[in-house]
Amino acid sequence: MSDHQLRTRTPAGPAPGPRTTPGSRAAAAFRAAAPALAVYAGARALGLLAFWAAASAAGKDPLGPLSGRWDSVWYQRIAENGYRYTVTLPDGSVHSDLAFFPLLPALERAISEVTPLTLGGAGLLVAWTAGLLAAWGIFAVGAHLRGRRTGVVLAALWGVYPTAFVQSMAYTETLFTALAAWALYAVLRGRWIVAGALCVLAGLTRPTAAALIAALAITAAVTLVREYRDERRAGPVLRRHARMIAGVALAPLGWLAYVVFVAVREGSPFAYFDVQAQWGNNIDGGRALAAFIAGLPWPAALGLCAALGLLGWLVVLCVRQRQPLPVLVYALTIVVISLIGAGYFGSRPRLMMPAFPLLLPPAVALLRLRTTGRTAAVLAVLACASAAYGAWTLLGPGPP
Repeated sequence: MSDHQLRTRTPAGPAPGPRTTPGSRAAAAFRAAAPALAVYAGARALGLLAFWAAASAAGKDPLGPLSGRWDSVWYQRIAENGYRYTVTLPDGSVHSDLAFFPLLPALERAISEVTPLTLGGAGLLVAWTAGLLAAWGIFAVGAHLRGRRTGVVLAALWGVYPTAFVQSMAYTETLFTALAAWALYAVLRGRWIVAGALCVLAGLTRPTAAALIAALAITAAVTLVREYRDERRAGPVLRRHARMIAGVALAPLGWLAYVVFVAVREGSPFAYFDVQAQWGNNIDGGRALAAFIAGLPWPAALGLCAALGLLGWLVVLCVRQRQPLPVLVYALTIVVISLIGAGYFGSRPRLMMPAFPLLLPPAVALLRLRTTGRTAAVLAVLACASAAYGAWTLLGPGPP
């Protein structure tokens, strides 16, 4: 008898089974996810240990690069002073802190006011906690689609992603991925209002919330069109999916609220997009990526093209796996947004990190190895490589 039959079979006796409470369901869900959380935490602990050893050997502060460099500094400045800081570069371009969304700095400020933590410490607390929540959400999606073992390996692969060291920094990647993973899980379970509310928070975290909003909107549109085509009556279809429509309507409000805030503050309806363009983050259709590849020495250009080819192959595998529409749309939109922007190329692998569904085909492939030991060995090698790369990058001069 299948697991589904066991869950849905009517009890033979008249006495009902024990009633479950939200607390008991949450505890059961946590116990199910515990192996994934343990593997993820182990991978991130290895990365932190490798970086601590490298930083100590170099005579550098192990915590400084995690909470006091690059974007994390901008977030902490917003948390402390609000939106009021700009930098004029030698080439005349202006970088404004309005390019950074408000949820992380708001959490940093709130935590620092009620705990002894500094803003940097609060940022790390948010990032590390959100990392565990993200791993749990990724596990939940993987387990829903392919079973618990796949969910565990999927969370582990996300924790050993090449730029996974950013998950240990006071950045927004873990916070956004946690919100996105649980929003997708809510959609898969038909909980559209929950998904929409999580999208609101994601829209206050990163501009790539557009991918999550698109995933909900396209899924809802396809569902409505398909059912209308079958029934030829709009009224019953709309009434049946009222909660789905409400969730989709709710989803973009966080992102729109911040864009409107910037527009009002700057006195221009397109001010947010102007701010992003000043940072070099405007959409150029991939011209910057092509120019970057063309400017590389041919061995490096070939290597980068091979990496992009591998990325394309992962996308093909996701399509061939017939991943659910919201999951597939979300991942593909994250990839497209990351590749067609004009921003700093070295940050693009980090920008694609929230596209965790791309790791589902490798997770399934790893589980086809003959023994659990071999799967664990592959993950251990990847964890060591990710830790070494993270330590090297964090001690380097460029932003991740």
